[in-house]
Amino acid sequence: MVALRTKRTNNEAVEPSSPVLRFGADKPLKLDAGTLLSPFQIAYKTYGTLNDARSNAILVCHALTGDQHVASTNPVTGKPGWWEVLIGPGKIIDTSRFFVICSNVIGGCLGSTGPASTNPATGKPHGLDLPIITIRDMVRAQLMLIDHFGIEKLFSVLGGSMGGMQVLQWASSYPERVFSALPIATGARHSSQNIAFHEVGRQAVMADPDWHGGKYFEHGKRPEKGLAVARMAAHITYLSEAALHRKFGRNLQDREALTFGFDADFQIESYLRHQGMTFVDRFDANSYLYMTRAMDYFDLAADHGGRLADAFAGTRTRFCLVSFTSDWLFPTEESRSVVHALNAAGASVSFVEIETDRGHDAFLLDEPELFAAINGFIASAARARGLSA
Repeated sequence: MVALRTKRTNNEAVEPSSPVLRFGADKPLKLDAGTLLSPFQIAYKTYGTLNDARSNAILVCHALTGDQHVASTNPVTGKPGWWEVLIGPGKIIDTSRFFVICSNVIGGCLGSTGPASTNPATGKPHGLDLPIITIRDMVRAQLMLIDHFGIEKLFSVLGGSMGGMQVLQWASSYPERVFSALPIATGARHSSQNIAFHEVGRQAVMADPDWHGGKYFEHGKRPEKGLAVARMAAHITYLSEAALHRKFGRNLQDREALTFGFDADFQIESYLRHQGMTFVDRFDANSYLYMTRAMDYFDLAADHGGRLADAFAGTRTRFCLVSFTSDWLFPTEESRSVVHALNAAGASVSFVEIETDRGHDAFLLDEPELFAAINGFIASAARARGLSA
């Protein structure tokens, strides 16, 4: 089963089962690294129908290890879409009413151009020959996808974590193209602590002998152990101490007493090992390096002379920011700083802090208060946009 999933992951990186938009030499993607990416492709999924006025489009931006299968079965894992609880016919983001678009980000590994996709110049995977990708590069590529659909203004852009970074970048770079924005559990920059955790993960991948300087495909290898450790470390940051204690405590794993060895004595150890092992079945190690680097480089204020309010100067976009009390990866202070900047810019902004012990990953879970906040914001924005219920 592991070998089959690995093959599916590799196939999806090159020939995705979802629709693909390809751009040739006449439409290169300008990158912050100072180079042009050409040719390149964007894999995406859509749900619902675009109305005649092209005014009901919602762009959903995925997080670090997410993908375009936001509300449909993942072709690699066979699991439901990562936000299927939120998006679909009759759901909060009602696809009988809205046209939902979600694309795999540039640098990803499920069909958009990334390190695992084929470099046409060599016939081999790009590997580390792919230039560094930034959040702004991801958004530039998404803009080209939106232009392909003939959409002048998105009704809404929403996403959590790295997806929230993309939302903020959209609102800053293309305010005239975004009617409403919903960044969740995110911030306008990556903190030094978050960069530190990412560096631990990258070093775990690169220390794996099977990494081969990023050319592991050419050697018929995959740095599975290193990537698994990276995922284990990162997964801790997505939870909270209270949630870990409630879920696992110091409970032993399928045993009556300590073994006095280095097997997984505790349930939390077994859980993290499982998270690591299942992750390597569906994600590319080099993509993990690129995605974490993109988040580390994100600093919206730095692009505007250090003044975050200037990133939103003159904006007419409606905003709603959401944070979680137990999220220590993107604590509430990060969202508040964005809210203060938006207030200083004279923007229309609301803010919701949700009490929960589920940590950063709460945005992916069944959180009634989150759903209520999203529902209220979308309904209000739809009325203002003139979209009938």
